[in-house]
Amino acid sequence: MQSATALPLPEGDTRTLVPWILRGGVAACFIGHGMLGVLRTAAWTSYFAVVGIGRETAFTLMPLVGAFDIALALAVLFRPAPGLVLYMVAWCVWTALLRPLAGESGWEAMERAGNYGAPVALFLLLGQGGRFQAWLRHRFGSGSPELVVHWILRLTTVLLLLGHGMLNWIVQKPMFAAQYARIGLPGGTTEPWVGGFECLLAVAVLYRPSRGLLLGVVAWKLATEALCPLTGSPCWVLIEHGGSYAAPLALTFLLARFHPVPFTRQFSTL
Repeated sequence: MQSATALPLPEGDTRTLVPWILRGGVAACFIGHGMLGVLRTAAWTSYFAVVGIGRETAFTLMPLVGAFDIALALAVLFRPAPGLVLYMVAWCVWTALLRPLAGESGWEAMERAGNYGAPVALFLLLGQGGRFQAWLRHRFGSGSPELVVHWILRLTTVLLLLGHGMLNWIVQKPMFAAQYARIGLPGGTTEPWVGGFECLLAVAVLYRPSRGLLLGVVAWKLATEALCPLTGSPCWVLIEHGGSYAAPLALTFLLARFHPVPFTRQFSTL
C-alpha cells in the first residue's frame, strides 16, 4: 500500500481499491452521522445525558458535532492521515459504547462494528511503512499487515452481523417489527427468523468466507438498512452504516490475496 496522503484513484488493483472502498465507507459513516447531528436527532439526548449534558444543551451542541463529523468525512476522502483516522476510530468506539451506557442493549455496540472496524483497517493500510507496520512484520512475519487487515475486516463483518442478528432474535427491537410490517411481513415472528439467518451468516464468514457470500452480505446489509426510511427514520441512517457495507466489500478484494482456509487453521497463522 502507498502512503497515507498519496493514495491514487482506484484502477482495479487490489492494493489501490481496498483503501478507497474503506475511505468511502468511513466517509459515508461520518457524513450520515454528521447530518443526523445537524438535524438534531432527539434520540441523541440520552447519549449526551451519559456525560451529564442536559436536553437543551444537547440540542445546541448537536449541529456542531455534526458539522465536525462532516469535516472529518471530507478530510478522509481528500487527504487522509493515520492520526486523523485513529481519532475517527476512537470516536466511533465511543459513540457505539454510548448505546449500552444509555441503557440500550449491548448488542447495539456490536452491531456498529462496521463504524469502528472499517477505520481500524484503513488506519493500518495508511500507515504502511511506519513503526506500527514494522512491529507487525516483526511480530507476525512478512506481508502480515495485509493479513491483519484481512482478519480485522473478517471479524468486523462477523460482529456486525451477529449484533444485528441478536437484536432481531433476542432483543426483538420494536423498530424491526415496524420495518418488516411495512413490507408485508408479520412483526413478532419475522425477527427471530431474520436474526437466526444473520447469525448463520456470521458463522459462515468467520469459518470460510467466499466472494459470493460476502457480496451477498453487502446486498443484505443494504436491503435491511434501506428499511429504516420506510418507518420514518432519516435517509442519513442508511448512509451512516457505510462501514457495514465497506468492510465485507473490501474483504472480497482481499480474498484474492489471501485464500480463506477454515478459521481454526488460518487463525493459527497469527
